[in-house]
Amino acid sequence: MGRYIDDILQPDEKVLYSSNLHWVVYWKGILGWIVAAALFVGSGVNPALTFAGLVASGVIAVVAFFFTVSAWFQRWITETDVTNLRVVHKTGFITRKTFEISVDKIAGVNVEQGILGRILNYGDVNLESMGDQDQNLKLVASPLKFRNAITAT
Repeated sequence: MGRYIDDILQPDEKVLYSSNLHWVVYWKGILGWIVAAALFVGSGVNPALTFAGLVASGVIAVVAFFFTVSAWFQRWITETDVTNLRVVHKTGFITRKTFEISVDKIAGVNVEQGILGRILNYGDVNLESMGDQDQNLKLVASPLKFRNAITAT
């Protein structure tokens, strides 16, 4: 299965920038793996709590695995691309949700980044289009580069 943008490019249309969800979507899974590892290591400290610690570690590891796979899948099925003609965003695997905005119909591009977003280089991008509904993209990796790719065309 190829990328969505490669299937819909028009003649003489070029991809200028591709972005994805930032790796921070894995935060629940990472936190779960850390807690599971801490419980696993801690279960060896007190022999009376070894079994309970191992069971708790195993349960949390299963939950962490679920969160990790879920975040990976979300990143895998989400594409956001800027071409010389339009901005294309696609989510979904079996069912698909897309939107496309012509670059010349974009009135403004706003980037919101918190402190952690500035440090880790992710943020939300709001595309204001002329006359249509605005589109808000969450957790975009390198949002300033994404914005610059849109405004430079």
